[in-house]
Amino acid sequence: MFSASGSDIGQKREENQDRVMIKELEGDNTCIAIVCDGMGGAASGGEASQLAMDEFLKSVTENYRPDMNENSIRNLLLIAVHRANNAVYETSIEDMDKNGMGTTCVAALVRNKSIYVVNVGDSRGYLLTGDGIKQITTDHTYVEALRQQGQITDEEAKNHPYRNVITKAVGVEPDVDVDYFEFECYDTGNFALVLCSDGLSGYCSEEFIYCTVFGNNLDEAVRKLIDHSNESGGKDNITVAIVAN
Repeated sequence: MFSASGSDIGQKREENQDRVMIKELEGDNTCIAIVCDGMGGAASGGEASQLAMDEFLKSVTENYRPDMNENSIRNLLLIAVHRANNAVYETSIEDMDKNGMGTTCVAALVRNKSIYVVNVGDSRGYLLTGDGIKQITTDHTYVEALRQQGQITDEEAKNHPYRNVITKAVGVEPDVDVDYFEFECYDTGNFALVLCSDGLSGYCSEEFIYCTVFGNNLDEAVRKLIDHSNESGGKDNITVAIVAN
């Protein structure tokens, strides 16, 4: 198992409110990766993403066992997101200056060639194999809802003025609805999992991500993806985590 991650403040923001981490877990070829993109103002967005990431990883690392089956891993990840949600929400209601803070969260547990993903918000997960690249998470945004309802086209969605308005986030409500996905890559040969904030997915096409990840070592791929996002505008923080076999 190989991995790399990176985060950059971008060209326009005064603070990097994204957070990223990849940690090995007990057992062979097993790790957990997470990307969080904070929201809620300059003072609290970074705190929300840091707190959510810390609580999520604490829950996973304390409770993961190598003999867990698929259903146990699903429960492990969902519980971890709910604990992260509770931590952020409780902090926000205790301090009026932090009221309304929250964060996106996309995370994946990778064990050998099995991938288990949870997602809230518009940070994305992509799965790259010999067959190509596909987005494996659904954006929880106002514009994506319009697109799925057929009210706007794919092209209109890309440039919609409300494309960054998210409909779900960790920590803004007492409870949170979490998407869960799982994939087996035993028949795909080499694979790579890419998790990223919208500061990267907004500037890097799927084709560019695919060619960059499979055309470079992972550290170099991270650097090139971040550089491309900055060179293309860099209006947001830029964060990516890559796990590959």
